[in-house]
Amino acid sequence: MKPMVVCRRLFAVAMLLLPLAGTSVAQQQETQQQRAQSQPYNNAPTWRDVRSGKEEYTSIKGRETGVLVQTYGETWRQLKNSWITPIAGWLIAAVVLVIGAFYKWRGSIKVHGAPTGRLIERFTPFERYTHGVVAISFVILGVSGLIMMVGKYVLLPVIGYTLFAWLAQLSKHSHNFVGPVFIVSLLMFIVMFLKDNLPRLYDIKWFVKLGGMISGEHVPSGRFNAGEKVWFWSGVVVLSLLVSASGLVLLFPNFDQVRAVMIEANVVHMVSAGAVLAMSLGHMYLGTIGLDGAYEAMRTGYVDETWAKEHHEYWYNDVKSGKIKAGTAIGQPAAPQAQH
Repeated sequence: MKPMVVCRRLFAVAMLLLPLAGTSVAQQQETQQQRAQSQPYNNAPTWRDVRSGKEEYTSIKGRETGVLVQTYGETWRQLKNSWITPIAGWLIAAVVLVIGAFYKWRGSIKVHGAPTGRLIERFTPFERYTHGVVAISFVILGVSGLIMMVGKYVLLPVIGYTLFAWLAQLSKHSHNFVGPVFIVSLLMFIVMFLKDNLPRLYDIKWFVKLGGMISGEHVPSGRFNAGEKVWFWSGVVVLSLLVSASGLVLLFPNFDQVRAVMIEANVVHMVSAGAVLAMSLGHMYLGTIGLDGAYEAMRTGYVDETWAKEHHEYWYNDVKSGKIKAGTAIGQPAAPQAQH
């Protein structure tokens, strides 16, 4: 349909739906005739009423069916395109650069002592499975969300409209179907690790010394250090739950949410998702190449006693004293790691 035809029909509908409150039809017609003579082609008052967001009469009954134009939508579009998307995109890019520079300077943090070959169970099979589901679903949601949010600025100029359209559709569907899996596994994850992430007084010392990541100094901690606890409470609990709750509002519009609620949920979803994605990069870095032995701990569930004592000494002492029950095993001692 041609744009001019659409405009004419929209204007005709607007004139039918927007009679001025408290005035008769004759008075409205007279006012319109006077305006047509004094200000021909000036439809500003009519369109001002159209964009006011007021509920007018319509034969189709339902929430917001009497609102012809939702002006809040334009506010959302400007906020999303001019602020949220570029800030989130540049924040994630900046974190990647900082992590890359830190790795180039510090490298992978090695274990100073020689491995003993005596292994301690750090994560049970169920804990590792739950973490795996959360991690995989999080990555799928993060990648698909970034494609939908910044893809048209980053990918579209490179791969073209056809491929980007296919990729955007795939991202949308994977985002919608993986989302509920992430939410269920996230709740299980929070309950599972809540106790071990409660703050302790010795976490203050870890913060002051930044866990020894800069100086290389040994700083004892519990099963999870203070940095991991910050990630758990801010990234996993607060931000991820905000992402999940707002995502459910967007995923199930059939509960008759008004457009303003959908817009606000979308803003919360994008802001919290951008923040948690940026934070997660540090967690992923330390859990893979940044901290030697961290990935093996989650993959196998076991760590060498030397690794446990150097990175989580209070937890190691509790395990050795029997205060905390943890499985043990005998493994093949690896070659001693050189200090880095």
